[in-house]
Amino acid sequence: MAAPGGARRQPLLLLLLAGLVHSASAVFVVQDGNGTACIMANFSAGFFTNYNTKSGSENVTFELPSNAEVLNSSSCGKENVSDSSLVIAFGKGNTLTLSFTRNATRYSVQKMSFVYNLSDTQFFPNASSKEVKTVTSATDIMADINKKYRCVSSNQIHMKSVTVTFQDTTIQAYLSNNTFSKEETRCTQDEHSPTVPPTPPHPSPTLAPESPAVHTYNVSGANGTCLLANMGLQLNITYEKKDSTTVTGVFNINPNKTHVSGSCTAQKVTLELWSESSTFLVFQFGMNASSSRFFLEEIQFNRTLPDAKTPTFQAANGSLRALQATMGNSYKCNAEEHIQVTKAFSLNVFKVWVQAFQVEGDKFGSVEECQLDENNMLIPIAVGGALAGLVLIVLIAYLIGRKRSHAGYQTI
Repeated sequence: MAAPGGARRQPLLLLLLAGLVHSASAVFVVQDGNGTACIMANFSAGFFTNYNTKSGSENVTFELPSNAEVLNSSSCGKENVSDSSLVIAFGKGNTLTLSFTRNATRYSVQKMSFVYNLSDTQFFPNASSKEVKTVTSATDIMADINKKYRCVSSNQIHMKSVTVTFQDTTIQAYLSNNTFSKEETRCTQDEHSPTVPPTPPHPSPTLAPESPAVHTYNVSGANGTCLLANMGLQLNITYEKKDSTTVTGVFNINPNKTHVSGSCTAQKVTLELWSESSTFLVFQFGMNASSSRFFLEEIQFNRTLPDAKTPTFQAANGSLRALQATMGNSYKCNAEEHIQVTKAFSLNVFKVWVQAFQVEGDKFGSVEECQLDENNMLIPIAVGGALAGLVLIVLIAYLIGRKRSHAGYQTI
């Protein structure tokens, strides 16, 4: 690929010497007309999006395939004329493009674009449309000139209906020595976690993290707000590791690192959460018109587990009947609730307060307490009643005893 903008895979020997071979990562190189590398990138990437099928909206997650290739339309750019770009293609007409720009001291991925072909049945089975869609977004990927950008942590780029999650990322544009620089600029995510290991940590099966942060999520449609949900979320995932041992990981959803979206229809309300480690969590609320009640009827879940035999963990259950309340009212539970989705996946919900469909004035309606809270209220009442009864018995016994003692004395 000696033509300008040409590209090739970096020879394995050079990658081994550079210490950049990772089982879940791919390495891409853009060269100029002389065969000199001007862009190098080494990362793993996961994609999430949704699309329409004849049976309704479908959510899909997939990884950047190992056979993805750099296109010749990639470019080293020309000073003051055009910017550098890395164009990665996979499947039938799907491309991920990183467009670079620089100034005197820094370079950055100024724009990221993803073009996806809904007629590609490998990634979008049963799509009702065959159109090719394009989404773009600015990014926070930047580094000092003559330094590589390094980010071990997950970094999510949200592009309208598509989220791309990068992990264990090394990128450098405007190379001066035909390979990655030894010096690096760390991403802000790593700076906040200076001891980040090469793969996300998995907690011991016997040790659970502290309670998750409680956050308010809302979903709005053409007719206003259709969902208010105040809750903390904790995931319980049982899976088989690469060494064939079975573990249960407990993970909190961090609202500060979560992208929220959703949809409203007359019969369904959907809350979609994209979080760290390619985590995708969907809540779908339904309603029973005859009883005028709403309820959580479906949970869908996907997460990347790098140490698992099957790295992409998936779970779904569309026959739930949780978090129920009368239409126009809200469901509230201060106690921790446990929702079993599948045998291998369950959800702990903390301090939940939720209302779906009929939300007036963006405020919660009248509260319907959960059974757990009612039971918790009955316990102190029962204990208090028992103590009061005990005090009454002691008082009666004392009075009877005192009366008998007086009766035992005779006047002389």
